[in-house]
Order: sequence, then C-alpha cells, then structure tokens
Amino acid sequence: MKGNVKAIRHMLGAGLCVLMLHGVTTYAAEAFELTSPGVSDGGTLASIHAGSQNDCGGRNVSPALQWRNAPAGTRSFAITIFDPDGAKGLGVVHWVMYRIPASTTSLTAGGEPPTGALMGLNVSGQAAYRGPCPPAGEIAHHYVVQIYALDLAPDSLPAGLTRDALHAAIKNHVLANTSIVMRFGR
Repeated sequence: MKGNVKAIRHMLGAGLCVLMLHGVTTYAAEAFELTSPGVSDGGTLASIHAGSQNDCGGRNVSPALQWRNAPAGTRSFAITIFDPDGAKGLGVVHWVMYRIPASTTSLTAGGEPPTGALMGLNVSGQAAYRGPCPPAGEIAHHYVVQIYALDLAPDSLPAGLTRDALHAAIKNHVLANTSIVMRFGR
C-alpha cells in the first residue's frame, strides 16, 4: 500500500508540473502583443516617421502598428507615443489616439484613424501625430508606443484629451496594456 501511495503521489506531482508548464506556455502564447511591421522592439524608426519641423527630415508619418490577443471584454483601445528623454527628461507626447473600436487590430503607416477613433492632443496642442525630432547631436531618444485594452465603450471618452487626461479617464478601465520602444536620433 505504501508503495502505491508513493507512486500515486509521484504521478500526481509530475502531472501537476506538466499542467503548470502547459499553463505558462498557454499564457505566453496568448499575451496581449503590440508590433510595428519593419521595426523591431528597440529598433530605429525610418526617417519618414520623423518630424518635418526643425530640419528633422521627416514627414510626420505615424508608424504602422499591429496588435493581437486583446483580453476578453475589450471594448476599445487607446494608443500613446511618449518620448521620456525629450524636454530634458520631462518627456514629450507625440501621439494620442483613443476610442479605437475593439474590432480594430492594426493601423497603417500614416493612415486615417479608424471610424469613431479620436486623436488626442500632442506636445504642440494639436490633434495629430507629431514625429520625433530630438536635438541634433543627442543620443537617440526612446519612443514608447503604448496600447491599452479598455473595458470602455468607444464613444465614452470626450474629444480633446491630452495624454495625462486620457490616463486619468481610463484609470480602473484598463484590462491590459503592452508596449514597444522605438528609437530615433539625428
């Protein structure tokens, strides 16, 4: 009897380990994920995405973005691009977009926002994408592209939000978030 109990415990322990490993693998495979075609996480943005101001040489074309595995219950998305290196470490907001329908899983480079989506205000107070334009000679800045899966209906947020106001409005409504970092310097 003792031998059988020991064998059963061993089998249960091994089975539990297999189930635990399977759960970890399943979670990793289904994690909310954000990518930008042609730019790896930590990669350098093409100059077309840079700002057109101050001789930065760009055309203010927003990068293409794709996401997958949004959590159950997602009703809308919000996206921000923030440069924590800008303004001498105080940060610069380059893009705010929200009220993105849950059925949306990508944005094309420089494309129009999905129907119903709104652009929030960037560092210059405009409802537009503002391309990177760090000071010449500085190390490449980091641009954090953050997407939030929200339990909010797409039409529940007002127009004209800044990044800070968006964060305040979505507090307690974020089901998941994920981000990538892009770099740009000149």
